[in-house]
Amino acid sequence: MLIRTMTTLECTKLLDSNRLCRIACAKDNQPYVVPAYFVHAENHLFMFSMLGKKIEFMRANPRVSVVVEEHSEHRQWKSVVVDGRYEELPDEIGHKRDRDHAWSILSKYNDWWEPGALKPLLPPVSNEMSHVFFRVSIDQISGRDAKE
Repeated sequence: MLIRTMTTLECTKLLDSNRLCRIACAKDNQPYVVPAYFVHAENHLFMFSMLGKKIEFMRANPRVSVVVEEHSEHRQWKSVVVDGRYEELPDEIGHKRDRDHAWSILSKYNDWWEPGALKPLLPPVSNEMSHVFFRVSIDQISGRDAKE
């Protein structure tokens, strides 16, 4: 098996061609990893979630890691790790444009609101809603791939 380091461009292409990731966060020395859908754009990973443990952890500690993987025949695989910072996009002055942008690029994809969420029918209009749009600002990206 040949395992090699992927270039930044190859890592970016893997992010562009996938929607499902695993996002890792931590609070009080307790790690937490969950699946999430994302869209890669403008050096960010845009995501959506309902309020819960993941959002609680990321609000307390905005440092996160995201893993995106592809597996294919004959034990071939690719894996990209993004280290970055959680940035919530509330429906407030100063964030509305970014929040609307997140909504527009996420909603281009079928079932973008899954896993583990209720599909919002309209863009949320206040912070009273339990819908949370956020992005991960990419600080570092690295990847490996393997071939027989």
